[in-house]
Amino acid sequence: MATDELTITRPDDWHLHLRDGDALAAVAGASAAQFARAIVMPNLKPPVTTVDQARAYRDRVLAALPPGADFDPLMTLYLTDNTSAAQIREAARSGFVHGVKLYPAGATTNSDAGVTDIRLASAALEAMQAEGLALLVHGEVTDRDVDVFDREKVFIDRVMIPLRRDFPALRIVFEHITTMQAAQYVRDADDGIGATITAHHLLYNRNAIFAGGLRPHWYCLPVLKREEHRRALLEAATSGNPRYFLGTDSAPHAQRLKEHAAACAGCYTAPHALELYASAFDAAGALDALEGFASHHGPAFYRLPVNAGTVTLRREPWQIPESLPFPGDAIVPLAAGETLQWRLVARR
Repeated sequence: MATDELTITRPDDWHLHLRDGDALAAVAGASAAQFARAIVMPNLKPPVTTVDQARAYRDRVLAALPPGADFDPLMTLYLTDNTSAAQIREAARSGFVHGVKLYPAGATTNSDAGVTDIRLASAALEAMQAEGLALLVHGEVTDRDVDVFDREKVFIDRVMIPLRRDFPALRIVFEHITTMQAAQYVRDADDGIGATITAHHLLYNRNAIFAGGLRPHWYCLPVLKREEHRRALLEAATSGNPRYFLGTDSAPHAQRLKEHAAACAGCYTAPHALELYASAFDAAGALDALEGFASHHGPAFYRLPVNAGTVTLRREPWQIPESLPFPGDAIVPLAAGETLQWRLVARR
């Protein structure tokens, strides 16, 4: 018998972009309405590279929340070639910095200040390993000779395997995995690794970018892949394996910057993230696995308590808005205008 209502422990988002300033004020409430906590990405302009900057950004996130919102932003630092061991030790002891983000330079939005050679970050990585502070990895190489659809697969061989060999006790989150190879690598690797998976990579393959024309609101990095990879990700997410957990990678961009000759990468899913995940798990016949993936596996990896409270989703068709307000423009949510069969109806 089909389940028409699902109540789960209040979930968290382990990979979220909130931007800053007016953009932050426009989107923070959407995540707070769905999740209790979120790992907040540090790729601002300029990037969040110090504990003091992370503290100030956290204060701005809290100030941007709607009155009465119950949401805890979990902060991260942006790893650079020059991040010091002392800065890592300060971050680990701050109580509010929960990870350090590795962006290979040029890999995605606002990543130009990222790491140019992982060997230059050795002192910081040694300190992270000693302190137990997680490294959050955007797992793509940026070499021009590597096909964009192969960048994640090549990253495993060129960077991830040597990194884990050199720092075997380093805790790593392989962020927003998109390939069969990444799912299998995380499944079979030694302990100390986890992976986030987005709703859009569970629901769509790369055909979505080109259906009826070039559709920039489905363009993200890492890019959507072949159907075989989508199926492998869905199998991983619904498997019950605690190494896989929810991370939306919701990335807000103004409509004019998405519908542009050089479209920004990122899918905006924050307002309907749980409904998208429920749709994916339901299609796989695995709604019973959603709570572990959304609410339990992430806290276990990050060594945090599971949330109190619950959320309830109901099988209730509703249409995703065509657009939402955004400073000086609008923002188009992923799958705008389409009908979802699940709706978030209660938070307790």
